[in-house]
Parts: sequence; C-alpha cells; structure tokens
Amino acid sequence: MIFGALALSAGLSAGISQAMSSIIFAGSSQFIAVQLMGSGAPALVIFLTGVVVNLRHALYSASIAPYVQRLSPHWQSILAYLLTDEAYAIAIHHYDDQTISIDKKHWYFLGAGLTLWTCWQVSTALGIFVGTILPNNIPLDFTLPLVFIALVVPSLREKPAVLAAIVSGILSVVFFGLPYKLGMLLAAIIGMGVGLWKEKK
Repeated sequence: MIFGALALSAGLSAGISQAMSSIIFAGSSQFIAVQLMGSGAPALVIFLTGVVVNLRHALYSASIAPYVQRLSPHWQSILAYLLTDEAYAIAIHHYDDQTISIDKKHWYFLGAGLTLWTCWQVSTALGIFVGTILPNNIPLDFTLPLVFIALVVPSLREKPAVLAAIVSGILSVVFFGLPYKLGMLLAAIIGMGVGLWKEKK
C-alpha cells in the first residue's frame, strides 16, 4: 500500500504504478525506483540500482535450482518470475521437507508465489486509492527507510551480513551528497563486497 501511495506522490500515474507491481513484482526495487524517479535520476541509474538491489535473487536461484532443473523451461520461467524473498522462504522450506514427493513441490511454489503476487497487486491498488485522497503535504517518503529497516534487521544473524549492513549504512551517509542518489548504489556495492570478504575469511 505504501508503494502505491509513494508512486503517485512521485508523479507516476495510477496505471503505471499498478503496472510496476504486475510487471516488475520486486518490492525493494520498486520502492527505490520510485524514489529515484521522484528525484529526476537518469534511467540508467534507476536500472543499475535495481539490478544491484536484486542481486540477492541470484543466490535464491542458485539455492532453488537443483529442485526445479528437471522442470520444463515454461515452468522455470513462471517460477522465476514469482521468486521473491517471501516466496523463496516458503518454497525452500517446503523443498527441504523430505516427506513430500519432489514431483509435486513445484505446485506448492506456484501457489505460494501466486498468492503473494495477488496480495501485492491488491495492496498496490489500495495504496494508489489512498494516495489519491491523501493531502499532498503528508510526507510519505519517510516510510521507505522504515520499510527497509523492518526487512533487513530480522535477517542480520551472521557477522558478514551485519558488517555489510553497517558499512552500507555508514557509506550511504558519507556519499549522501552525490548526484542522482549514486551514493546509495555505491554504498550497497561496497557493503556487499565487505560482506563477501568477511565471509571468505
């Protein structure tokens, strides 16, 4: 809902805002893209930032690939589109359950993904509706950091992840003055690099 309202406040139409949720279907990328659009960032910066933010999906894919590699390309494409943080958490837990036949588990993945997708579309539409009736002087952009804090903090269980978060947070403040919000992109890249370095030590 917050995304729908933020998209309108950034100048996107209701149709484009809803289309972002149905085509991109990646919450964190959508939030950041809307913020960058609102600040007038070039399309290349928006695209590259989205790629960096969603690099974690490569790890999800690598983890779940052994379970879906026997499926047809058509099935793999559908499941890849539906692969989000939440869908991965639900699907990998189900795949790890050895009491259930592997032949049927992709249907569970599909059901979880479609349920999440449907909720995301309905929530976006509700947010767009709320955004049309909210006064323009209500600052919604403060909700973006709160959303990411709520997503990140519970997942910080190991030292590499904690170090990556701390470095990224500090550098995002240091690089705050860079144009087109490039500081966010640089902070994320360096933070991930530090986390990988720590993990290999």
